[in-house]
Amino acid sequence: MNDYQTIIYNKIEQIGIIQLNRPEKRNALNDQMVKELTSVLLNIKEDSEVKSVILKGNGKVFCAGADLQYIQKLQNNTFEENKADSEQLKNLFYLIYTFPKIIISQIHGAAIAGGCGLATLCDFAFASENTKFSYSEVKIGFIPAIVSIFLTRKIGEGKALQLMLSAQIIEGQKALNYGLINGICKEEVLEDEVMAFTRKIISETSMEAKTNTKQLVHSTWHLPIEEALDQAVTANANARNTEDCKKGIAAFLNKEKIQW
Repeated sequence: MNDYQTIIYNKIEQIGIIQLNRPEKRNALNDQMVKELTSVLLNIKEDSEVKSVILKGNGKVFCAGADLQYIQKLQNNTFEENKADSEQLKNLFYLIYTFPKIIISQIHGAAIAGGCGLATLCDFAFASENTKFSYSEVKIGFIPAIVSIFLTRKIGEGKALQLMLSAQIIEGQKALNYGLINGICKEEVLEDEVMAFTRKIISETSMEAKTNTKQLVHSTWHLPIEEALDQAVTANANARNTEDCKKGIAAFLNKEKIQW
């Protein structure tokens, strides 16, 4: 599971830590990195020891987006070949979006274009206060196609279009104000803060309940309200009979500490 060329994977306690590892390319995404991220996440999905995942970058930045030299080579490909390559990125992003375990991004330096999409796609995103964020694709005549779908869901059409059409660079506090990330801190304490948050969310919340909550939200947000509520009622009824719910309520009523 550690035989990767563009990422590093380690497991600490119940946390899977994925590190983008192309520092000489500012951790730019290429086809190999997309394949390796997909592979490691699929392995983590089946690893019962891992309860949450941290995604971070090696070197000076989190991720500078797509590897433009790789994209330039693809310009000589057919439409079908380019579509197949785009499909791989779509599958990775959708895997992260629907992943049954909580994924937390630890962002430093810069998260640009697809790297910004990757960072802010996670369930939680924390950044150093001077980190630069930008959906910069339109500056080079490209479009933030796949990331736009997830960004619009996350922060709404108006703010998403403002970021994508202007290609403006924003820093930590503004990214927090936009709703792109969940918290900022000094870079020197970022790793400790993210680890502490991850440990806390593992120890204080049911993984089954988190998984089911994510699934419910992702499957109902676009539905008519009555249809969405019908699914919510079913999910509510099912949740009452899960072992985690029985354990949690019993511990609460008995004033016992819940061990997740």
